[in-house]
Amino acid sequence: MVRRYSGKMNGEQYLGNTAKREVHDLDNEKTGANQCQIDEIIRAGNDKPFTSLSAANAAGYDNCAYCLGGSSR
Repeated sequence: MVRRYSGKMNGEQYLGNTAKREVHDLDNEKTGANQCQIDEIIRAGNDKPFTSLSAANAAGYDNCAYCLGGSSR
């Protein structure tokens, strides 16, 4: 949907949620009933930027079911 420049984000495509160890693709962000809640993650201070999905997965983050189709394992 939209890249973020707030919190710890500096326009990266991938945002890790440190509370849930889950990674989101901001270029495919879902809103509505099945939403990623990116703004809430940033407000809570649980945002961790990643430059690639493989880097997030290597750091132990699982893929978001909504924007990335689920498990990376």
